[in-house]
Amino acid sequence: MNRRMIPCIHVDGAAGTDNASVIRLAQQYRENGADELLVVNDAADDASCDAAILLIKEICAAAEIPVMGRGHVKRLEDVKKLLYAGCACVAVDIVKEKQAVLLEEASRRFGKDKVIAAVSGAEILSACGEKIRTYGSALLLPADRPELLTQEVCDTVIMETDTTDEQMLLSLLSEEKCAGLTGAFVNAPDRNLMAFKDTCKESGIAIEEIVSAFTWDELKTDEKGLIPAIVQDYKTDEVLMLAYMDKEAFETTIRTGRMTYYSRSRKEQWVKGLTSGHFQYVKELWLDCDNDTILAKVDQIGAACHTGNKSCFYRPILRKEYHDTNTAHVLQDVYEVILDRKANPREGSYTNYLFDKGIDKILKKVGEECTEIVIAAKNPDKEEIKYEISDFLYHVMVLMVEKGVTWEEITDELARR
Repeated sequence: MNRRMIPCIHVDGAAGTDNASVIRLAQQYRENGADELLVVNDAADDASCDAAILLIKEICAAAEIPVMGRGHVKRLEDVKKLLYAGCACVAVDIVKEKQAVLLEEASRRFGKDKVIAAVSGAEILSACGEKIRTYGSALLLPADRPELLTQEVCDTVIMETDTTDEQMLLSLLSEEKCAGLTGAFVNAPDRNLMAFKDTCKESGIAIEEIVSAFTWDELKTDEKGLIPAIVQDYKTDEVLMLAYMDKEAFETTIRTGRMTYYSRSRKEQWVKGLTSGHFQYVKELWLDCDNDTILAKVDQIGAACHTGNKSCFYRPILRKEYHDTNTAHVLQDVYEVILDRKANPREGSYTNYLFDKGIDKILKKVGEECTEIVIAAKNPDKEEIKYEISDFLYHVMVLMVEKGVTWEEITDELARR
């Protein structure tokens, strides 16, 4: 079992909260080597809770690592809010037996992998053990209660501890059931978790890490010992840049998860974004058929090009007209046309007619087009259903623009499912 480092962020939705700083902290944890985040909602009232949920949604979107939600989970609706905000799973605090019932309900509704149990006492753990074992995917336990580890409840346990003593932490992580660590040590914003992971590996503890399927010696380099890397945005497939790697840059990229290159002009290692803040976080690395070119799919922060452009390839040499049928491109292009119509109305535009009539008219058309799909599906000719689905998608996109929902949010949600 690979151990995960899980820093914790507390949010309370209070007025005046510097959301940008909280989001930046989440990103900093990722940069430090965190594998997951635990975000706790400490809101004092319902209004603050709603504000906290909105902030958690922003954290989930910006973190680019899984987020576990916790706090203010009293009903199934609270679990749903956290999952809909983007949390990969939700921790249900079980201090009474009725909360174990909520764990069961959430597991049945959203799946066992979406909920974990957080327990601090042996008595409640013993009383609710069967439900926790059946419906919880993991257990969140305080590390100062080692006797709880001996109970046969969950195979995977996340340990929460205030200690910063590395030897004690290594001892906890060496426990067979321990799947992760959260608390004071990993919560330090300036903690180099990559270095601690190296210490764990030296102690024989398996940790969450990127593992390469190829060694540097298996790659074919040029006469200077370099290999070109084509860099692509993992979400849009846009080609961002071309750079070169030597052995050190390749192995640093694998170890840290941040794209690192060899600068031929400066003749030194170059961590992309170290000076600009425009880091590239590795999502996938591919090797071509000749073993002499790398394709890197990355999460690009800011611009890839030193000119400030998103991509270095922004100057067309020639451009021929062609029919772009790439699904993502077409849907996004139509969405942007609808967005433009809303911002810049045109006389006689059907799209503007729908916006002028308002949400009820838009919903009526979505419902009508949905019915048309059902009718068309009874026809053996697929041409009719293609036409009706296209109509339906157009009207759904009008609804999306009206409600401020983007395709990126939809695809993120589908990917999580």
